[in-house]
Amino acid sequence: MYALGLAGVLWSEAEVGDGADSTPAPACRTGFDPETIKGLTHHRAAYLPLRFDCVREDGSVYVSDPDLVWMNWTWAALALTAALLVLGMHYRTELRARSAAVR
Repeated sequence: MYALGLAGVLWSEAEVGDGADSTPAPACRTGFDPETIKGLTHHRAAYLPLRFDCVREDGSVYVSDPDLVWMNWTWAALALTAALLVLGMHYRTELRARSAAVR
């Protein structure tokens, strides 16, 4: 899930400066009304958590891709679940070793 979101951020980052009409980032302009993109100057990409923010002249920020929010929550939940499963397996192995030692 993280790789999917990372690919989206990297794709948006790669579109900047790639040909005519590519600055500011197309991800910040496509699908937004003119009032939202008014005064757009640059973007900021972050990889942990995944974000692609669009910055206006006045310093205000809007998120270019709201799908990154649920991707962040999903990969975080999956990582936490994996860590808990690993701890559970370790605990289970420890309990088995203790019960075998008692016998």
